[in-house]
Amino acid sequence: MNKYSIYIMMALAMTLASCSDWLSFTPDKQLSADNFFQTDDDAKAATATFYHYVFGDADEGFGRGFMFEIAGSGDDMIIGRVPEGIGYQTCNFRYDGREGQITGFNSQLNQVIAQTNWVISSLLRKQTRSAIENRTLGEAYFMRAFSHLYWAYRYGRIDQGVPFDRYEDYENYPYEAPQQRASVTENYALIIEDLEKAADLLPFFRDYSEADYGRAHRAAAWAYMVKTYAYWAQHDKSKWELIPALVDKIETEGQCKLIDKYSDVFTIAHNWDSEHIWSINCSSQTRGGVYVACTVLENAGWGRINGWGFFKPTLGLRNEFVEGDQRRATTMFEYGDEFIYFGDTMRYYSESDLESGFMFAKYFEPYRYGEYKNGSAISPYVSRSDDGYTDLNIPLFRFAEALLFKAEALIMMNRGADAAKVLNIITARAGLGDKKYSNATMADLKHERRCELAGEYSDRFMDLKRWEDWDALRAPKKVRHHEERSNPDSPWTEMTVTWENTNEDGTREFNPAVNIVMPYNPDDVVKANGRLKQNPGY
Repeated sequence: MNKYSIYIMMALAMTLASCSDWLSFTPDKQLSADNFFQTDDDAKAATATFYHYVFGDADEGFGRGFMFEIAGSGDDMIIGRVPEGIGYQTCNFRYDGREGQITGFNSQLNQVIAQTNWVISSLLRKQTRSAIENRTLGEAYFMRAFSHLYWAYRYGRIDQGVPFDRYEDYENYPYEAPQQRASVTENYALIIEDLEKAADLLPFFRDYSEADYGRAHRAAAWAYMVKTYAYWAQHDKSKWELIPALVDKIETEGQCKLIDKYSDVFTIAHNWDSEHIWSINCSSQTRGGVYVACTVLENAGWGRINGWGFFKPTLGLRNEFVEGDQRRATTMFEYGDEFIYFGDTMRYYSESDLESGFMFAKYFEPYRYGEYKNGSAISPYVSRSDDGYTDLNIPLFRFAEALLFKAEALIMMNRGADAAKVLNIITARAGLGDKKYSNATMADLKHERRCELAGEYSDRFMDLKRWEDWDALRAPKKVRHHEERSNPDSPWTEMTVTWENTNEDGTREFNPAVNIVMPYNPDDVVKANGRLKQNPGY
């Protein structure tokens, strides 16, 4: 058995151990820097596991688990056809820490943290490292920070951080429940340290060959530093000052920029373009990546191909777009909108069980091509296994989001005129003109961020929490009810969405003192034997 097989078996053992892998991770003590990292191929094999756990599970995590949290708890989407409990628990903030795929996402993140910890500590013990081993070290720092961030900001509070240890800080790591940090700001500081180290070791995206597209790179590390500082600024306003210069580096040194047309951002031809700083690499041929395109496609795909119809836009999101905003048509379909579906022209309508009057269109492009013939839908960019794989990459961080964070930082630093210049870059591409704003405000920023990033993993739910927009979180979700659901020209009335055992008027019960973060799985709290404290109120 070769070293690669040993490492994969170790990873599989970690996966099968329990849902609480950060509590049970114990690597094979025979594996070490001395007997594993012997060649560059060994280093490359080591990176394969932690990319796989974050981006290789089509269903959990970024497949749909995390989207249940964003969509259910935020205000831009409604969710349906979900595993029992997730809809009620996320949509009305009645979390108990056992929310199915959401819990699975956290398990994935902690598996990656454990794996990258082992890789980092092993490589640091080597006397000399090759160029590939140094790149592997950079990738491990990046993926540890990436996973740590998604764990920290969702569960960490100012008065209670999330568990995290670095193996390299110990002579012999005890492999027990990690230390729970006193404050999430301590977690953010550790994340920034890892991202800085990653940036020092990683190449730029342009330095990779096509075979290595999708690996961590320097500008991606800077981008997640931007995001970390923005989240940290919720507790320490001075962090805003660090963002503008970082975004400028992403643009100048990283050579990232907006592409000319908003509609082109979400196309296969632009999967690896200058705007996509960090994306999930998807493939219909190898059945790699995640199910996102399938999860937002109309349930049963109008009889042509498998669609799940889990997530749909709200009327509130639709109304956020002003007349002339070209982003609306790219973001969503509404009744009567014309589009191409497997080579045929259709007009949008929805008969599925989840009624909204809309469908997200950002990830629809692969379904436009090919043909529907003899009861079979065939596209060169969609898996024929009816399992939801397409060739469209799913963006996690676009340069547009970096610009929006820069504008937000400038506004928070009382530089509204400078922020307006940044926002006008966004609005010019949206067809709204390059002089829309002269002295930008937070209201302007919130509007542009909502329109630009709708339906993406930028995390609208976190935006509302860090902005303390409690009214938006408590407001009922509205959709359109069409009298004849199979008629694209059907008239509609406004309808309030309610859930079983929730308020009759659709209002939601968000308590900032508690719901500002999610609860830990109670089983993890018990297993940690005092080393993990549940978040207050849960």
